Amino acid sequence: MSTVPVTDDTFRTEVLESDVPVLVDFWADWCGPCRMVAPVLEELSEEYAGRLKIAKLDTEANPATTAAYGVTSIPLLNVYRGGELVRSIVGARPKRSIAEEIDAVLDGTV
Repeated sequence: MSTVPVTDDTFRTEVLESDVPVLVDFWADWCGPCRMVAPVLEELSEEYAGRLKIAKLDTEANPATTAAYGVTSIPLLNVYRGGELVRSIVGARPKRSIAEEIDAVLDGTV
């Protein structure tokens, strides 16, 4: 499984109504740290396949969702479970750090 692109139109279906937790990467083309974290998220999408969906939302192309969630700094990784925001990770992080955050959500400690 690889990351899934989401838009203002598909956010509800792909993220809020998902049967598994979803990590949403809020990003933009001009964002250097976003480009650094992108390959890490691709790797993690393979490692967590079936347990977690990783979605990518281009903040420039999807202003409604960006505004609705108050995104002011990117990269922002928001984790949703059961349609609710359960974790926010601001800024580029190493793979291990992101995996620890994901594990906390999947283990139910968050």
